Amino acid sequence: MRPTLLIAATAALALLAGCAGKAEPEYAPRELQSIDATTELETLWRERVGKGLGDAGYPVAPAQEGDTLFAADGRGLVKALDADSGETRWEVELDTPVSSGLTAVAGSLFLATRNGEVLSLDQDDGEVQWRARVTSEVLAAPQANQQLLVVQAVDGRVTALDRQSGDERWVYSGPRPSLTLRGTGTPTVIDPVTFAGFANGRLVTLDNRSGQPLWERRIAIPEGRSEIDRLVDLAGQPVLTQDGRLFVTSYNGRLAALDAPSGEVQWAQELSSYHTPILVGDFLFVVDEASHVIAVDAGSGNEIWRNEALEGRSLTAPAYATDHLVVGDAEGYLHLIDAREGEIVGRARVDGSGIGVRPLTDRRRIYALANDGTLEALELRP
Repeated sequence: MRPTLLIAATAALALLAGCAGKAEPEYAPRELQSIDATTELETLWRERVGKGLGDAGYPVAPAQEGDTLFAADGRGLVKALDADSGETRWEVELDTPVSSGLTAVAGSLFLATRNGEVLSLDQDDGEVQWRARVTSEVLAAPQANQQLLVVQAVDGRVTALDRQSGDERWVYSGPRPSLTLRGTGTPTVIDPVTFAGFANGRLVTLDNRSGQPLWERRIAIPEGRSEIDRLVDLAGQPVLTQDGRLFVTSYNGRLAALDAPSGEVQWAQELSSYHTPILVGDFLFVVDEASHVIAVDAGSGNEIWRNEALEGRSLTAPAYATDHLVVGDAEGYLHLIDAREGEIVGRARVDGSGIGVRPLTDRRRIYALANDGTLEALELRP
């Protein structure tokens, strides 16, 4: 989801927010042009999830496990829906507002709140299994391995909780510059280690036994005269491959490929993005800060194609569905892009409130959550 504010000291927050409201956008949104559609999006069902993401646009992205879809609104309503029909299986009203994306793993649903709580819910009925407190508000979806649930909070701290009980196992205090994007990177967690990106442009690998860093690499270097020019957040999630490569984006920085065991940089190119990339075969797809959609060769970093037709439309991170990239935009459109050629080949509008979180995909099916809480299931039709 696009960061909407810059945050620093409390005294500076109102000033920055006020200035942001008057400033012209750096990339004016382009008007949509007619396309030669070769793929249609057929609506299967539409449901409403509470009041949506709220005025602050919290990144409360849905999650799926098996045939159940889980979604929430910013006020604390959580719903489980049948992925095929949209029928509600259960819903619960939490006593605290939700601020993070959802994670569904092995019968549990994990989420975090604006007051720094992490919750585990039973996927069968929504009952709270445990609650735990971390150091501050959490915007990134909690990430699980076999034993741990790892949570990255907005104050830069990474906390590992026992996945079954919520007991704290370790805390790593990452650096925090005076000015950052409103949001944090999402850690990537496997059994031995956690890969976490921070607002100073560094990527750190943490030993999951202790939380101690194993290696640290700078992905982006702060440059410029002002604090805003020097923002270099790693706001996306590192993408880890089975052969041990890491792909990392950074704001005002680089797109880089690293060797995961050592942290050595294999290639890098100048590219500013706060989104998580997606890897499909040998293609790495990324949406940059201008909402250009770019395909690069994952082995070399060479650009394969670039689509600038959606510039300035505040695209979501890309998803993938049967040979197509899927992105949502600020006016509520879903766009289908041919993954090999880079051409827009399909489009549908979900809701005028906009789409701020990455769509979920399941083969030919797409689940899109609009900012007002409209949740729509669509299927690709050639």
